[in-house]
Amino acid sequence: MSIVSLPKNNILRINYFPSKIISIVAIILFTVGNGQTVRAQDFENIKEFFTFYPNKKAVQKDSTLYASKFIAAPVVSYSPETNFAFGTGAKYLFKFNGSGEETRVSNMPITLQYTLNSQFFIYSGFEIFTNQEEWVIEGNILFQNYPRLYYGLGTNAPESAEEEYNYYQLLIEPIFLKQAFTRYLFIGGGVRFNHIYDVEIEEGGLIDQNRPSGFDGSTSLGVELASLYDNRNNVLNAQNGWYFEATRGQYFESLGGTHKFDLTRFDLRHYMKPFSNKDDILAFQMVGRFTRGDLPFSEFSFLGGSEIMRGYREGRYVGRDLLASQIEYRKTFKDSRFGAVLFAGGGDIYNDVSDFQFKNLKPSYGGGLRFMIDKEERLNLRFDVGFGRGSSEFYLGISEAF
Repeated sequence: MSIVSLPKNNILRINYFPSKIISIVAIILFTVGNGQTVRAQDFENIKEFFTFYPNKKAVQKDSTLYASKFIAAPVVSYSPETNFAFGTGAKYLFKFNGSGEETRVSNMPITLQYTLNSQFFIYSGFEIFTNQEEWVIEGNILFQNYPRLYYGLGTNAPESAEEEYNYYQLLIEPIFLKQAFTRYLFIGGGVRFNHIYDVEIEEGGLIDQNRPSGFDGSTSLGVELASLYDNRNNVLNAQNGWYFEATRGQYFESLGGTHKFDLTRFDLRHYMKPFSNKDDILAFQMVGRFTRGDLPFSEFSFLGGSEIMRGYREGRYVGRDLLASQIEYRKTFKDSRFGAVLFAGGGDIYNDVSDFQFKNLKPSYGGGLRFMIDKEERLNLRFDVGFGRGSSEFYLGISEAF
């Protein structure tokens, strides 16, 4: 599942790059020795070394069962917010017994990483389909120590105002959705607990001067209503279909939280093949995040990151509300594992979304390369270069941006 992945402490589902993990080996699998290309069979042998099949014996007896995969290996990733991150990760792909082709593959990843910016995070963003997709269970579990750059509130915050603050975060967010009315529509709800503590700020800096509500820590605890329409053919790298998820959260002090506010989010995507004789994909996404009430500092909307508005450092612009969209053309090269993408989009943050004006949208554009690690699951190694207004960043990770 995925909804408005901006930033990690605000995400509902996580397509954030560490959540789709195979291995550091993926970065070098296609070059060895003196730069010779690894043969396809050699690549498969290396990949299989890190792959375990928990129900292998059962599949040998019953070929109708899905061969579950458990992948565990060293990992490496990069984004401008974290620098290079190293650690270990695991990914469990499975179907419950009794599920056939009508049920998509469930995805339960977990990663533990430490970055060159002295950050650490333990994260799992899961998406589980029960038999015949009667239920979808999705959510996030995150524990991290995460230094963040801050430039001030508003769409015109100057880069010269940059300062760093540090905090610990525990996020727990399970969502339960029941199939309703039609095949791909799900309705349900859940809870969201977001605890920020041990905050360190720069003495005399912007945060210290302005001291916004919750600047020194906060606890967001609330209930969420959620709806999901998802008829994508593949949740990791869709070739066709629609995806729309919306949540409405009410947060209360009476439940143990420190602030009372509302949080509304949506994530709309569409995938299609523009040419009938090619496997190229045209993908579109629009996200929104809207807040009302006594909002703590940690729950503001952050523009930029590795998934949407690439080219801007995560949190380069901060405001209460956010709107952003992007379009991406994904090129494949016949039977090769290699691919390329071009993307463009725009977005902005607002004190109130009613302030929206097309002329003020900040641009985002760029391109990237792909290397398909797992053909069956269509899982890609991703390298992107993004450009914004007066900025540029590059990103390395696993799976598509959206």
